[in-house]
Amino acid sequence: MEITVTGRHVTVPDRFRRHIEEKLSKVPQLDPRVSRCDVVITHEANPRQAKEAERIEITCRAKRSVIRAEASADDVYGALDIAMTRLGERLRRKNDKRRVHRGRKQPTSVHDATSAIALPSAEQDGDETPLPAHIAKVGGDEDCPIHIREKVHSSPPMGVDQALNEMELVGHDFYLYQDAETGRPCVVYRRRGWSYGVIQLDVVAEQAAASSA
Repeated sequence: MEITVTGRHVTVPDRFRRHIEEKLSKVPQLDPRVSRCDVVITHEANPRQAKEAERIEITCRAKRSVIRAEASADDVYGALDIAMTRLGERLRRKNDKRRVHRGRKQPTSVHDATSAIALPSAEQDGDETPLPAHIAKVGGDEDCPIHIREKVHSSPPMGVDQALNEMELVGHDFYLYQDAETGRPCVVYRRRGWSYGVIQLDVVAEQAAASSA
């Protein structure tokens, strides 16, 4: 993938050029069709626009398509992070549309999967409607206004990489899974920019601490 970096009213240091190339190296993972990325960095000298003095525009060119993202901040690194986040979201949406266009099954998000489960009103025509089994009251208190919606999904044990892929497919910001190596319940989640996080639950340690107490 070809990468070009251009500075307008500013000289782009080699160190920042390498940082941009490192960030853009993840673009083919989201869309292998992207063959070129053009990055334009603009510096606004007006002191009244100090909070948006650095502007970055990223244009990804693929066959028959162009994906753009831009952002402004008080420093180039912050502007780049924001622009890359927006670019990643647009590349994911573009890739999902391409899959649906080819006749593949559209991935179902957690929101869409649970939206069909309607919360019944507390009263209908003066009669109380009982909650279904998958929707419970907090602490079993029927007078509590807080509802807990439960959902169970089937999944084989997997690694972090596969869990991240599954999270992208469902279009959510987190994904619950069981680690194939440790057997621990884990959650991967999306952080700011291109970073991700993993939370692991050490069930054995929790049980041991409870028994010792």
